[in-house]
Amino acid sequence: RDDDDINDVASMAGINLNEESARIMATNSDLVGTQIQSCKDEPFLAAVPLHKRILETAKKLGITDVPAEVVTFISHATQNRLRTVIEKVTVITQHRMESYKDDEWYEQATDVRSQLKFFEQLERLEKQRKDEQEREILLKAAKSRSRQEDPEQARLKQKAKEMQQQELAQMRQRDANLTALAAIGPRKKRKLDAPGLLSTGGEGAGACGGSQAGLGTASPRQYPRQKITRVNLRDFIFYMEQERDMSHSLLLYRALLK
Repeated sequence: RDDDDINDVASMAGINLNEESARIMATNSDLVGTQIQSCKDEPFLAAVPLHKRILETAKKLGITDVPAEVVTFISHATQNRLRTVIEKVTVITQHRMESYKDDEWYEQATDVRSQLKFFEQLERLEKQRKDEQEREILLKAAKSRSRQEDPEQARLKQKAKEMQQQELAQMRQRDANLTALAAIGPRKKRKLDAPGLLSTGGEGAGACGGSQAGLGTASPRQYPRQKITRVNLRDFIFYMEQERDMSHSLLLYRALLK
């Protein structure tokens, strides 16, 4: 009697229960009989060499059997550890690359780069002064006309002659370079072709459309440049010095010796 009452109410509302059931089954037909399975757990490291390495270490401790789950756990732990190291070293590198010159809250106290340039300039001037003194000595030795056969004087004359030949060769090379540059003329910047325009006029006009082909120019598409963070050995040494487990490790000492 209950089923009859339901059918009477549905029929009074103009609903056919058989058609609705068939429509629901047709809509969810792709879900009927399917099974949900988890993804395969793929290890980060190669399983066979890692298992062999683990067995070699385990035999020293008296363990003869190592299940495959241990290899998977160690592989995932290695992946997690490597990800953590890369993230921390990346943060250190980004801090090193930050510039505070335009920050109003910071004031520059020392400029090491300018100091190094100053010392390099002093060394350059000192070397230039010594070269000038040696050149004067060699020129005096070359101009001297002593009749005595002095081997030291002969060596100085030969060295002065070589120095003059070297200066003459440098002057000739400089003149040749200037002549070649004057013959070539000023360099012209090469215009980049707009994307979408072909080398032939007919095909380019057909590909770009009427208005753009008539102008002959197209705005180049701007692609965002990906920022690259370059980690050097100094950043990795700083990271190892801050880590408790690696601050006294052999790896840190080897890195400091490089």
